[in-house]
Amino acid sequence: MTDHAELVACYELTQAKARYCRTLDTRDWDGLAALLTDDVEFGMGDGHTEPHMTVGRDETLTLLQSLVAGSKTAHHVHAPEIDLNGDEAQVIWAVQDRAVFDSGLAVTGYGHYTERWVRQAGQWKLASARLAHLITDVQQPVAG
Repeated sequence: MTDHAELVACYELTQAKARYCRTLDTRDWDGLAALLTDDVEFGMGDGHTEPHMTVGRDETLTLLQSLVAGSKTAHHVHAPEIDLNGDEAQVIWAVQDRAVFDSGLAVTGYGHYTERWVRQAGQWKLASARLAHLITDVQQPVAG
């Protein structure tokens, strides 16, 4: 890959990940589905043990929908470490995510996404994602 092609690929990957965060937070499930491979793998954990992985686009969307149900969320990613290899990329993103549930419970996680992206028909698609929360802050609802 030329230097120019690498820069373009890095830009495209950051745009794809930004779209992932936006579509998840706005509950644009069709938009999110368009970013995933058919056989995407997704798992969450504490960074110390290997997470259980959900396999498949529909299964992953169902899991994500259940995780954010009854909440408002904001996912912020930054400082990507991108390793390109042709039409495949390994990317680690620093992440901070927050969910505030209708019950008043609020959870803020800090950690990393470790991902594999593949370029299919000129578009980057998420093929594998592991979210590891290294720190989780939980705020219980105030009793009233």
